[in-house]
Amino acid sequence: MTLRTRNLGTTGPLVSALGLGCMGMSGMYGDSDRAESIATIHAALEAGVTLLDTGDFYGMGHNELLISEALRTAPAALRENALISVKFGAQRTPDGTWLGYDARPAAVKTWAAYSLQRLGVDHIDVYRPARLDPAVPIEETVGAIAELVEAGYVRHIGLSEVGAETIRRAAATAPIADLQIEYSLISRGPEREILPTLRELGIAVTAYGVLARGLISGHVSADQSFAAADFRAHTPRFQGENLRHNLTLVESLRKIAEQKGVSVAQIVIAWALSRGEDIVPLIGARTRERLAEALGAVEVTLDAADLAAIETAVPADAAAGERYAPAQMAMLDSER
Repeated sequence: MTLRTRNLGTTGPLVSALGLGCMGMSGMYGDSDRAESIATIHAALEAGVTLLDTGDFYGMGHNELLISEALRTAPAALRENALISVKFGAQRTPDGTWLGYDARPAAVKTWAAYSLQRLGVDHIDVYRPARLDPAVPIEETVGAIAELVEAGYVRHIGLSEVGAETIRRAAATAPIADLQIEYSLISRGPEREILPTLRELGIAVTAYGVLARGLISGHVSADQSFAAADFRAHTPRFQGENLRHNLTLVESLRKIAEQKGVSVAQIVIAWALSRGEDIVPLIGARTRERLAEALGAVEVTLDAADLAAIETAVPADAAAGERYAPAQMAMLDSER
């Protein structure tokens, strides 16, 4: 297998066609195994994955420290190829309660200082606010990151979960490499206005939630229970009738996958890869087994008949339930 590369927008770096999202290695999906997490990062690097995605609030620093350890213990040649994307600004209490977002210029630089220390690096490859701070104009937030770029602490500026108007304002302030946003077979909202805007401006997409947090991976069952610490336990798409309905979509995908001799997850990831060379799916694998399955998607070729069958099996807006609980949906500029 050869892992292809894609440009992260017209101003961003060349990255692997699939990135590794590391959030799940720090408790968001319940307990994780530290040794297996590090082994998974090493396996990803060995397979040619160069883009590692994290957030300073994933485990409140735990995820950045984990990545630092993984890079420190990886062979030098692999370590040098790694590019780190960091989201910042989310505020949480010690018990995990969300408090909102702080993207004031002074806070931007403070978050960056902490991340550089935890990661053990002298620069962050792509730095982005996790959400739009409604109290701070995006021009001020992006301007502060641009100053970090000028000082050498950041290489490229990214955005996350913002709408078309905010994207335009940000891009008018400084070059933007990519927008990170949830985009999958069952989350196709970006296609309406956000994707056309990005393509007009030469901004790429790093698509998270490609497997909808496992919902459309083929590995979730209707009777599955989630630990209280697993945020899927509080996500509408994983609840009651919503879950049962959404799993009927997965079974339709399973038939297509079986005809091609691949897994459901591989069909879903291959679909995301087919949406454009400007889209880089982030795979949230927590184990080497799941990573290997995800990487196999790059070998899956979908022809016009396959894509039509997938569209029939899972039409746009076919999913039941919102992708976040109401309080978090209200924080999404991309949904307004």
